[in-house]
Amino acid sequence: MQEPRLADVLAARTRIAPHLTRTAFRPYPALAEAVGADVWVKHENHNPTAAFKVRGGINLVSQLSPEERERGLVTASTGNHGQSIAYAARLHGVKATICVPEAANPVKVAAIRAMGAEIVAHGADFDEAREHCEQLAARDGLRYVHSGNEPHLIAGVATATLEMVEDVPDIEVIVVPIGGGSGAAGACIAAKAIRPDIEVIGAQSSAAPAAHSSWQRKELVTGEMQTFAEGLATRTAFELPQRILWRLLDDFVLVSDDDLRAATARMIAATSSLVEPAGAAALAAALALRDRLAGRRVALVASGGNISLGQLRVLLDGVDAG
Repeated sequence: MQEPRLADVLAARTRIAPHLTRTAFRPYPALAEAVGADVWVKHENHNPTAAFKVRGGINLVSQLSPEERERGLVTASTGNHGQSIAYAARLHGVKATICVPEAANPVKVAAIRAMGAEIVAHGADFDEAREHCEQLAARDGLRYVHSGNEPHLIAGVATATLEMVEDVPDIEVIVVPIGGGSGAAGACIAAKAIRPDIEVIGAQSSAAPAAHSSWQRKELVTGEMQTFAEGLATRTAFELPQRILWRLLDDFVLVSDDDLRAATARMIAATSSLVEPAGAAALAAALALRDRLAGRRVALVASGGNISLGQLRVLLDGVDAG
């Protein structure tokens, strides 16, 4: 697994451009006041699948060989990655099978199914679904798409950082949510190649800290997975994103699930757009780092907006949005 370079990110942008429009990158005074910094939000929740991962899905599927297209794809996901592969597969006429946990977000599952992909529900969490997915790939000869250990996925999602740096060249800090780590790895590759002084900070739930623990120890570890934010819910760290993060990520912050709930409500209120809890992790981290970020120009990546009505009702009933 070769790490993608800036040239790969630039090539990915060319492949993605016919299918995706540039997402908004906007300042929000209410968030600036809360964080004490000049805060901008990158609205990856405005993508067609309401998540950043679609960039990687299109970049990967567009490069499949004829033999891989004929075999079809299989992948595992809690939802957003699965949507990205289903979306890209439909664009290119490729059959896709998506393995999801049995209790996966119904909004995300319905979206995957609507795009024509086959859903296989298996296991209590992402990692159990992933293990089943790997068995299906071996049994049926499908092209297995790992949600993190795929250079084309990382190069694709890195195009969001290209847009941020082009739109606001003097951005100083980028805060990005981390589940498996492909988004943060992509942000590091693009930002550090263009301006090495940009600080890239990752944010993960303290109730699912495998990626954070792996980053700290510089080795892959497995940890607990208790977070309600399915976009951050991984028990096992992924090799390729971690290799990139070990080398390039400046800092990595853990936030509590309560902080995620509060940040989600605050972000929805401030931006007037739906954000899922994983997508609000960057804001939760920025609030925790308020003193460190004071007066700086900060980008928060709103990585996704796939929140069900039930999740939204519980969230807003339990949190004061200010």
